[in-house]
Amino acid sequence: MSDFYKKILENNKKWVETSLEKDPNYFQDLAKGQTPPLLWIGCSDSRVPANEIVGAKPGEVFVHRNIANMVVHSDMNMLSVLDYAVNVLKVKHVLVCGHYGCGGVKAAMGNDSIGIIDNWIRHIKDVYRLHSSYLDSIQDETERFNTFVELNVKEQVFDLAKTSIVQAAWRNGQDLTLHGWAYGLNSGFVTDLNVNISSERDLDEVYQLKF
Repeated sequence: MSDFYKKILENNKKWVETSLEKDPNYFQDLAKGQTPPLLWIGCSDSRVPANEIVGAKPGEVFVHRNIANMVVHSDMNMLSVLDYAVNVLKVKHVLVCGHYGCGGVKAAMGNDSIGIIDNWIRHIKDVYRLHSSYLDSIQDETERFNTFVELNVKEQVFDLAKTSIVQAAWRNGQDLTLHGWAYGLNSGFVTDLNVNISSERDLDEVYQLKF
């Protein structure tokens, strides 16, 4: 057994002990169920821990993660999470959180073949194609990269708003708002990208405003 594996097992024991010291009923209460107000759709990057970024406790954030925080309409994994979050857990907020320095977004800016992930990155490249005139006009490469990260988040929020799950929730009068953030790895702060959508009318207004 490797030292690393032993370490994470030991860390689990310490975490349980510390949690129980603070609240003897901590795990018993968690086991009763979950009522998180937020669904987080984020990147798989290990440096972007959803709960820690927003200071949330276990049970407060329902999480789906994939490469570059994508909302792909044929992705049954994402759609299943979204459906459960909206229709069973009745979350009130769905947040798409990208991050500056995202490897998936960076890969989509080039033409190198990485492997099977090329098929996933194709979706990110589609976002670049939609905004290619604007992005190509940005001379500074870092600024172009950061802008692409932000545009990708915005497009995922709009794609989220167009899913049958979200559309049905709004038609039924459900309290549900979509948001888009970009997280700074080098600062810890998030940037609210001001794509806060709580109805189909909001979707049209925000899209016109932001593009």
